[in-house]
Amino acid sequence: MARKLGRTTDARMALLRNLASDLIIHERLETTEAKAKELKKVVDKMITLGKRGDLHARRQAAAFLYNQKADENHNVVQKLFDDIATRYEERQGGYTRVLKLDSRQGDGAKMAIIELV
Repeated sequence: MARKLGRTTDARMALLRNLASDLIIHERLETTEAKAKELKKVVDKMITLGKRGDLHARRQAAAFLYNQKADENHNVVQKLFDDIATRYEERQGGYTRVLKLDSRQGDGAKMAIIELV
């Protein structure tokens, strides 16, 4: 069963879409451990779509990810399909890594770094 992260379905999906888009752009994020573990599932599916590379996969990824600029001449979907998917062409899954950190000072939440391998 998936984690609810203390949010309604709409808010949870918006959170995961935003984190997935940011992870594709920056390739490394620091967040809570629970969010990182849920994000891992989402990003692995997005990279699998990128490896498929057909038009339907591109449209599925574009429907989920936010249309942000990754750099001057690429948006998130272009970076996913052109840069990241080609990097993992030979890899059969496990595209992300979750590294656990110390607890957050303010509320004691378990923190983690999620990054692309």
